[in-house]
This record gives sequence, C-alpha cells and structure tokens, in this order.
Amino acid sequence: MKHFKLPDLGEGLQEAEIVEWHVKPGDSVKADQLLVSVETAKAIVDIPAPYDGVVLKTYGVDGDIIHVGEPLLAYEGEGEDSGTVVGKLEAGEGGEGDSFFIGAAPSTREHLAPRATPAVRQLARQLGIELGGLTGSGADGLITRGDVEAVAESARASFGGERLRGVRRSMALNMARAHAEVVPVMLAEDADLSRWPTAREPLVRLAQAIAVACRAEPGLNAWFDGKALAVRRHEQLDLGIAVDTPDGLFVPVLRNVGQRDADDLREGMRRLRADVKARSIPPQEMMGATLTLTNFGTLFGRYASPVVVPPQVAIIGAGVIRDQPVAVDGKVVVHPILPLSLTFDHRAVTGGEAGRFFKALVTALEQPEG
Repeated sequence: MKHFKLPDLGEGLQEAEIVEWHVKPGDSVKADQLLVSVETAKAIVDIPAPYDGVVLKTYGVDGDIIHVGEPLLAYEGEGEDSGTVVGKLEAGEGGEGDSFFIGAAPSTREHLAPRATPAVRQLARQLGIELGGLTGSGADGLITRGDVEAVAESARASFGGERLRGVRRSMALNMARAHAEVVPVMLAEDADLSRWPTAREPLVRLAQAIAVACRAEPGLNAWFDGKALAVRRHEQLDLGIAVDTPDGLFVPVLRNVGQRDADDLREGMRRLRADVKARSIPPQEMMGATLTLTNFGTLFGRYASPVVVPPQVAIIGAGVIRDQPVAVDGKVVVHPILPLSLTFDHRAVTGGEAGRFFKALVTALEQPEG
C-alpha cells in the first residue's frame, strides 16, 4: 500500500480545502486521471493521479482542510510516489501508524513528548494549541490532526464566531505571519495627474511607473536570508495586482511589466481579473510577484498602510483620485490628485532606497502620456 500526499501547490500555500472527490475506494485509476479538486487560498486546483493503481482509502471529506505533506489517499500501484510526497509512509507488519520525524527534532524533549508528526505540530502552532496538554488518540498516544482540531473547535464554540475557510483563512494566517516577521515603514505622497488627457483608470500607468522606479533605484535589489526579496529583474518586473472579490482578496501576477506596452498591460490586467472572478486562474499565475500594487481607491479611501506579505518587501497602494486645489506659479488651480502609499520592510530596504524609489515612481507617473 502506498500513500499519495497533498503536493506542494505553490509559493506560500501550505494547505487546501477538499472541494470534491472524483474517485472512491475500490476505483481503478490511470496516471493523470483526476483524483480530487481542492481549494487553496488562490484558486481551485485539480490534482491528478501520479500513476496507475487501485484506490484503497481516501482521507478527508468535502470541506476538510488538508496540509501539504499529509495523505490524500492510499492505493495499490506499480509506480512510486516521488516528488510530491514529503517523506515516505509505509505500514509495518503490526499495522502501526506513521510515527517518524522528518529531519532533526529541535530537541530530545520535543522528539519524545508530546508525540506528533511535523504536519500536526505546524497545525498546532497555527491554531495556537499547546501540544503538551493533549492526549493523543493515535497509535501509542500519537497526537493526530483530529485531536488538535477538536481542541480548536471547542475553543471556537466557547468563544463563538464562525470557522474561517478558504481565502479568509489564508488571509488571517498571512497577516499573522506578516505581523510577526515584517518591520513595516510607510511613506505617503500625492501624484499630480494634470498632464494626463483623462485622469482615470490609473492602474496601467502605475504599473509602468513602478517599472521605471525599479530601474532608477538599483538599491532595491535587496537580499535577505540569502534570497532576493525585492526587484530581482529590473527589466522583467513581475507585479502582483490585488484584485478584490466578494469572497476575499486575490493577487495574480502580471509578468514582465517593464517590457510591455500599455495596451498589452491593459489586456493582461483584464484577463487576470476575469480569471480570478471565475476562480479559474492557474496556481502558477499567483506566484513569484516582486512587489504588489493594490488599487484600493476603487472602493474608498485616500491613504492606507498596506501590509507587506513575505517574501516580498514592498507594497504600493493607490487611493481615490480627487480634484483639489494646488499652487502653481503663485496661483491656486484645481488639479486631479492621486494619493499614493508605500509600505516597505525596513529589514531589507533602507529609508533612502525607499524614498528614492518612491520619488522616481511619482515623477514617472506625473509625466504626460507618450
């Protein structure tokens, strides 16, 4: 018997919710046949069979949360599940469960007690559950995912409220991670759009201005923990575009912004928005953004302090365009003004780098269309 585990579904995606099983125990499946549809924080993903076999058991039902590396199904087959499996799970002669540890345990004490797999330990950390106070229901006292979720559910029931799922669950976890890991600093400035033919629909011009600013400030090629976190390729800027939907915020990635003309960028943004709203966007189209642009002004608000989500180090927010009085050559005139907010991670970006980048962005944005 072999176990097929939930594969890595993309950058930062550690869990998925089961939407629908397409097979059941006893079914014979062929390689690449659809096994199950799951919903991540970014899209609905169809997971195919890695090889031929017979399904012996499925783990979880519709609505259950499965973490990367946890078993999806058990089945007999001729192939080996490689590349998608974290570790290797095999049943012994006595039918004992999986009780090994992947990698070195942080300490001998943690390795011995309480007993739980790495995936269960990670889940407990995310839910704020102390494993030391739990009695495991698994083999030899092993603490299972069900044990941890039962404690969390009990706490939720006593407190009240509704269980977070899908996009909102991922948002809560990402915001907690950002709060714990990022040192945010915010800058705000206004861009005068009086030289634009029509000061509306600024998203394409903003994307182009960001690309110009990235080239103007090479210091943003910042590194942290051995990984490039900011502008990795000035000419091939991959820009995350925040798209707000009724069930949450999605950030698809617009590729190679610096090398595309306005019409191409506009069509690319239209396509990304349509795919997000249809929940048909592939997971790879949600990965690898250099930094993020959020146009919250389409909803309401002038300035904001957008949240930087690791591994990115910056996010730019655009507020509502307003007609307001400005001084020009000693006279008061009314110009369309776009308020901008920049949040950057001060661990990786200096104040000077951020200031120069922001100035270059505003300067490029204020230029006539050409």
